[in-house]
Amino acid sequence: MNTLSADVAINNCILCQAGFGILSNNFLFIHIVTHPQYHKPKLTDLICCHLALVHIIMLLTVLFWRSPDLFESLNFFNDFRCKALFYIIRVMRSLSICTTCFLSIIQAITISSSTSWLAQLKHKSTHLIFFLSLLWFLCLCFSTSMIFYTVANSNVTQTNVMVITKYCSFFPISHSIRGLVFTLITSRDVFLIGVMLLSSVYMVILLLRHQRRSQYLHSTSLSPRSSPEKRATQTILLLVSFFVVMHCVDFIISSSSIMLWSYDSVILGIHDVVVSAYATVSPLVLICSNKRLINFFQKCGKSISLSLSLLSRRKVIPLS
Repeated sequence: MNTLSADVAINNCILCQAGFGILSNNFLFIHIVTHPQYHKPKLTDLICCHLALVHIIMLLTVLFWRSPDLFESLNFFNDFRCKALFYIIRVMRSLSICTTCFLSIIQAITISSSTSWLAQLKHKSTHLIFFLSLLWFLCLCFSTSMIFYTVANSNVTQTNVMVITKYCSFFPISHSIRGLVFTLITSRDVFLIGVMLLSSVYMVILLLRHQRRSQYLHSTSLSPRSSPEKRATQTILLLVSFFVVMHCVDFIISSSSIMLWSYDSVILGIHDVVVSAYATVSPLVLICSNKRLINFFQKCGKSISLSLSLLSRRKVIPLS
């Protein structure tokens, strides 16, 4: 009974988390697309827009994956529903890590000095559509490994299956294929996280060097306001740090479950919370670091408080 209540609580938490993440990612996406500031957007703005779109699709799929009512509303065979939803989640998770890595690289290139060897890549980084299309192609191809083993519970007759949701399970996989898939996914993730960490270290070195130079040149009148490039770099460093922590927790849970071929329902729920955490938190970090958005919220707050104060001061005329 305690396990059942824990499952229900975790499932409700995942659904609320996904709903909140969809709203915040939609707000960020619409703001970047419609705001006049972004009529000539920077590369980092376009990549953040792509990251928000990826997270919207991912969290919508999580809602259908975890909600029985939404899952049953899809008018397809259970087997196809399981394969399609699992495949979309895998593709979006791959795109999330690739886009975050790409964002950290582009920011490192953006703030690099003109004499740096990274400055030679600035003109090549304008081919954004090509790079993003290549990311989509690679992620779509790379994520096909496990969908052949994803089946609906109603179609399963064997006992050695790993239940991943109320409706879907993993078919038994041989140790050799399991080890191959695990090695490929681990190698990809280690490479991308390594690139993220290297670009983050490079950006930290540049920020410290710039801070020392500013203190040396303006020791008597150091401006307390940071530059937009510095704020953007600090935001991306925060995103990368949070992503690496969440991905390490995700890796520990998923790898141990795959190798041991067992998924406890509570552990599975915690794993889904961790997987969706970055998609939910990243738009909030980007929104809070955007001064125009902060000013917009402040103006909205002032307008609401002014309206409420006018309503409170308005005298109610008694009915005769």
